[in-house]
Amino acid sequence: MNRNRYIGKNKLWFKLGSGMICLAVCGSLLAACGQQKAEAPQPPVVEEQTPPEEPTQDEPIQSGEQQGAYTSSLTGLPVDKPVTQRPLSVMINNAPAARPQSGLTQADIVYEVLAEGGITRLIGIFQSKGSNEKIGPIRSIRPYLIDIGESYGGVLVHAGGSNDAYAILQKQHKEDLDEIGNAGAYFWRDKTRKAPHNLYSDADKLREGADKRGYKKDVNIPGYTFRAEDDLPEGEDASGVDITFLLKSYKVTYQYNVEKKTYLRSINGKPHIDLNTGEQLSATNVVVLGANHKTLDDVGRLAVNLTSGGDAILLQRGKAIKGKWARAKNDVIRFVKDGKEMPLYPGTTYFNIVPNAPSFDSHVNLLHQKG
Repeated sequence: MNRNRYIGKNKLWFKLGSGMICLAVCGSLLAACGQQKAEAPQPPVVEEQTPPEEPTQDEPIQSGEQQGAYTSSLTGLPVDKPVTQRPLSVMINNAPAARPQSGLTQADIVYEVLAEGGITRLIGIFQSKGSNEKIGPIRSIRPYLIDIGESYGGVLVHAGGSNDAYAILQKQHKEDLDEIGNAGAYFWRDKTRKAPHNLYSDADKLREGADKRGYKKDVNIPGYTFRAEDDLPEGEDASGVDITFLLKSYKVTYQYNVEKKTYLRSINGKPHIDLNTGEQLSATNVVVLGANHKTLDDVGRLAVNLTSGGDAILLQRGKAIKGKWARAKNDVIRFVKDGKEMPLYPGTTYFNIVPNAPSFDSHVNLLHQKG
């Protein structure tokens, strides 16, 4: 069902192939379940930032409307039949002991965001690809991770969570699969790894668990707009980007591969691979966005503002576009330029959320071909 929506000063026009679900970001978090404290500087409190200017509607190719084939509303890629199954929003461990992870090459969308102590967590949104491929290691959830996962209409998949996250899950009756609480039978431990970095599942088992618990199948799932494959990219030349979230040991690089037309992901100078396939993780679209992070205590608990919008960079086809990110009520995060949503190229998209302190630019370094 197509829906036209707008935001005034805080609103944004979009034309989508389906509706959206999201929740407001909770303002505070408690300590992570089973998370170790890391010795790291904490990002300072920063003030709320002004939302982007009022965007206007564009008319790019709508996902799911390419003539002669079905397409995924999250990737824009052709599929054999309409993709109607509910997404799974899986919290994936990104501690060094959890790498390499399994199943990320099957995700339609991947987010990376800070957790306590300067480490990052990945949120994989699985819908159009994968069935029995191993996914994990799976880890605990936070309020802002609930927000991201539910913005895609996803069943929340996790193992434990902060007290604030559990309060939201229980009081608001969220549809989640928690290995510790309500769905242990749909997860397993890999004995070749040490706990807590050894918890896995797969999409088939998780959907079986969701069916067993009677979770809704008919939900509003957002869609993006996509360019045609032969559209020329916009922006300045950029062969990739280095991203430093907080700790120097969490430096992520996306390097453009001309032949594959994707960005290959590395972490701390080494290829970041999928253990299932041995393939290096890659993204057709890379979005880096700055959000206000608030440190709540000396343990490093965070509140992350995922509603106010702010500076962002979109990398596609060897080009970088500097713009803004914006988010309407009950919608996902979107990249805008001069008040209009920029279409993506068909493929996987990675969203990387960095602090605005001391500045957005301090966390991002665009790379350029030498010579």
